[in-house]
Amino acid sequence: MKALPIDEKLSLREARDFSHVDTWIFDLDNTLYPHTSRVWPQVDERITLYIADLFGIDGISARALQKYFYHKYGTTLRALIDEYNIDPYDFLDFAHDIDHTDIALDARLGTAIEKLPGRKLILTNGSRKHAENVARKIGILDHFEDVFDIAAANFVPKPDRRAYESFLDKHAVEPKQAAMFEDIAKNLIVPHDLGMTTTLVVPRTADPFREEFEQEAVRAQHIDHVTDDLAGFLHGGVLPIRL
Repeated sequence: MKALPIDEKLSLREARDFSHVDTWIFDLDNTLYPHTSRVWPQVDERITLYIADLFGIDGISARALQKYFYHKYGTTLRALIDEYNIDPYDFLDFAHDIDHTDIALDARLGTAIEKLPGRKLILTNGSRKHAENVARKIGILDHFEDVFDIAAANFVPKPDRRAYESFLDKHAVEPKQAAMFEDIAKNLIVPHDLGMTTTLVVPRTADPFREEFEQEAVRAQHIDHVTDDLAGFLHGGVLPIRL
């Protein structure tokens, strides 16, 4: 387990802990499930197909355009809304029309989330339907109070500060009493600045379907903890000790 602060200039004492946390916020994709679940590769492929169909181009060209949009706008959807005025709900329905067969029930994670003291929320750049389908298959949906999806953020994606502010406002969350779990390091910059305790969730083995920067165990001031085993991390370092 790669927990604890990762900026080598910080001492253990200076890392934010979880003793004060009453709201637990989780990203969905590649955070609440491992890449062996084959969720994200399917979504990624569906986005490529959407672009190919929209512009009448081949798959290689569509893939290149998709990555350009992603790096410039944070999500392909945001680019397509701003530049081409597409229907975002049609896009989300198409992108998330995937096979859930390889998503395994994770009783260990479910137990850990259930035992966390306080509120639990999902904050995702995906759709509510997608989040609910995946979380239900993992066996953790009932432990969450709500899902705050990209539509609730008015299609403004993380890491844009407005997405987090919309989330905090809607759910009346005090960020200094919250913890955020996320798989992409840059998406934790704003939460940390707002006062949240931040944990970066990285894969145990490299995911060939994602870019290297998306799964790196980043050493940075805005990341308090890093783990490659979310369930183990919650059980071993976060949950209060009960005698």
